[in-house]
Amino acid sequence: MRQLHYMPALGAAYGVEVLSFAQLREMDGAGVRTRPQRPDFHVLALVASGWGGHVADFETYLLREGSVVWIRPGMVHRWSDVDGVDGPLILFRPGFLPDLGPTPAWDLSAPASWHLAPQVQPLALLAADHLRREHDVAVRVPRLAFPALLSHLLAALVLRVLPVEAPTPTVSGGRCRDVFPRYRAAVEEHFTEWHQVADYTRVMGYDRRTLTRAARAATGVGAKEFLDQRILLEAKRLLAHTDLPVSRCAQRLGFRDAANFTTFFQRGTGQPPSTWRTADARATRPLDLSDAAAST
Repeated sequence: MRQLHYMPALGAAYGVEVLSFAQLREMDGAGVRTRPQRPDFHVLALVASGWGGHVADFETYLLREGSVVWIRPGMVHRWSDVDGVDGPLILFRPGFLPDLGPTPAWDLSAPASWHLAPQVQPLALLAADHLRREHDVAVRVPRLAFPALLSHLLAALVLRVLPVEAPTPTVSGGRCRDVFPRYRAAVEEHFTEWHQVADYTRVMGYDRRTLTRAARAATGVGAKEFLDQRILLEAKRLLAHTDLPVSRCAQRLGFRDAANFTTFFQRGTGQPPSTWRTADARATRPLDLSDAAAST
């Protein structure tokens, strides 16, 4: 699995870079884009035209006009078929996007792709084009570069393309409305060492019931299941995209031994790790666009 690091083109070191699917294909003549890769930066793409396919964290997505793809840092993905796709592709560092409050922008477990309503599509492309134009000016004429402007234009684009969702219910009548974002951030930082909700209650100052209610309101599952799902996702990534033996995967994820890891994994998937690894073919299976199109 390729580990991708943010390396902007010469003259584009502003924390964001604006490309296109056409440029991606031009830079990747060897077709490396079709193999699993794990970036340490964000990739936000809009499909302006064409059909294609994308695979992210074991989910296959059909891309068509109006599709949005958001690859967050740490996700394992591959462009299974974007030869006929066109549209903007924005790369940006973690931290470059301004704080937008409790939105799906920060949710590492959110879907990697969704579809914009027809009336929103031209507005999203307009926002992306504004960002591209300012970025091009910044590259060509550095004295006219304003990183803060690029950051805010990126925020405008993100707000335009985010799925419209009902507001997340608050906890205890408006108190602790940031409970779940804090819990999610703590899980992301410590899930390879802390496997029990009690580990988080000790450092966060909330009791288990509060964390459970906040997690269920935001995701539909309780705090323990949310934590287990995050560990399980990372286990699948390691098993599918690395050659590490099961014992090493267990060690990386903070399990005492391979037996405990196997019990955990089998409870979550119905299969022991070695069987799941052998059976899984998603990372290399091509997307059948005709079948996918017929199902939409």
